[in-house]
Amino acid sequence: MIDLMPTSEEEAAAIVRAHAESGRPLAICGGDSRSGFGNAVVVEERLRSTGLSGIVAYNPGEMVMTVRAGTPLAEVEAALRESGQMLAFEPMDHRPVMGTSGEPTIGGVFAANVSGPRRLIAGAARDSLLGVRFVNGRGEIIKAGGRVMKNVTGLDLVKLIAGSHGTLGFLTEVTFRVPPSAKTERTVVLSGLNDAEAAGAMATAMALPVEISGAAHLPLTVTWKFLAGRLPEGEATVLRIEGLAGSVDVRVEKLAAAMSAFATVTRLEQPDSHRLWQEIRDVLPYADGTARPVWRVSVAPGTGHQLVAALRLEAGVDAFYDWQGGLVWMCMEAGPEAELVRRFIKALGGGHATLIRASAAARAVTSAFQPEPEAVAMLSRRVKEKFDPAGIFNPGKMG
Repeated sequence: MIDLMPTSEEEAAAIVRAHAESGRPLAICGGDSRSGFGNAVVVEERLRSTGLSGIVAYNPGEMVMTVRAGTPLAEVEAALRESGQMLAFEPMDHRPVMGTSGEPTIGGVFAANVSGPRRLIAGAARDSLLGVRFVNGRGEIIKAGGRVMKNVTGLDLVKLIAGSHGTLGFLTEVTFRVPPSAKTERTVVLSGLNDAEAAGAMATAMALPVEISGAAHLPLTVTWKFLAGRLPEGEATVLRIEGLAGSVDVRVEKLAAAMSAFATVTRLEQPDSHRLWQEIRDVLPYADGTARPVWRVSVAPGTGHQLVAALRLEAGVDAFYDWQGGLVWMCMEAGPEAELVRRFIKALGGGHATLIRASAAARAVTSAFQPEPEAVAMLSRRVKEKFDPAGIFNPGKMG
């Protein structure tokens, strides 16, 4: 693999133009923390954004930051912590579960629309994105969006680029919202609920006026892996509340009182709460150094546990739930069982299953992405043709 690392937009544009003219494919990459993700396609050259690094503009009072796409995520988060601000969408670190060692970049986060437990109330990464600069497949430098949400010019284009996995353009710069970070957090733990009971409890909790910022269920097979085995005994249904200390105290008590009708209730104070949600975000139970297939499945919150129950009758599967049960992380004992997984998802009303991790042999015969309905697939092809007419960008990241 040959790495091409431009240090300017103009240099990146020239590289893309040369490849478009010759039809040579390019893998689009940031810090390489998600290498191995996608369909198994051999590409000899890789265009990386790591040479485009640095914070371009940041005024904490405006709660907006502009950063070059190759800037390490850790650098962005460090600058935000100094000003008491955060990335609201809480992006996960894929390195533990994927067994990679690269350095996550801010451009990679938005290109993959990486969103963690707080997505429940903060939205996905794309919902924080205000503007982008990128190089399209013709080698043209494109600017879309702006530094404030009321500037709607190009907002649809901004949302389109987010989550496109580098198939539509090479990101060079991103502008995004950075709200104040929570002063404190606590987590209410319900013990002993099975998957279906937990789904009901989480639905009730989310309807309460207490502003829950995280809702997950950890079955017995995984609870011992969190907080170094220090969670209360049994299954754990966990509900996070964040904000000012006084407000958090009041809301936690209201939530605990309501949830006591479902199960035994305990509480986690800030240090343990913070660590727990980092471990949920980064899929700690399946960061096991193996290549066992791991699926990221998005379904309606009430159907996640039904999907897992159906799969357990047909295949060896372990799972836990985030986003009130709407995000299911599944680890298969043997092969990916893609046809089975997607057939059951369709039977339960639809959703999306993305193969995050698998062996090279499994990825060679399994589509990593949820197949699109024909009408949607046709639209996707037309968009791809407009942005990347020569079809050179990230062939392994297309459905």
